[in-house]
Amino acid sequence: MLKGIPSILSPELMKIMLEMGHGDELVIADGNFPAASCAKRLVRSDGHGAVELLEAILPFFPIDTYVEKPISLMEVVPGDSTTPVIWDEYKQIIKKNEPAFEEFQMIERFDFYERAKGAYAIVATSEQALYANIIFKKGVVSR
Repeated sequence: MLKGIPSILSPELMKIMLEMGHGDELVIADGNFPAASCAKRLVRSDGHGAVELLEAILPFFPIDTYVEKPISLMEVVPGDSTTPVIWDEYKQIIKKNEPAFEEFQMIERFDFYERAKGAYAIVATSEQALYANIIFKKGVVSR
């Protein structure tokens, strides 16, 4: 056990975040996402929600500042009346850790699945909110 690392972050997830390089992507997937069929590397985080996981990850995970929109969401399917309030929670958490963050890139559902297939890893959560899937592009750590 180490000091200062939230218990929600498994050793496997910490190892994956350390292995990732600049430009690699990490997906936090909600409970409905086809994580197992899309993932190169799958990290199970059953019993946890996406918001609490995001809060634990971001203090350790640098966001890419060399691209215009380093954080992506799955856009609402046309005709679906859902308004994802979880996106506001995400934005608050991100701004707290990355004050320069401005806006999300929105990706159509099936394009999101394809992009997730190329991600370094997918973290499968038990998040019940709809459209809670999010992709982060890893940045660099500088002095």
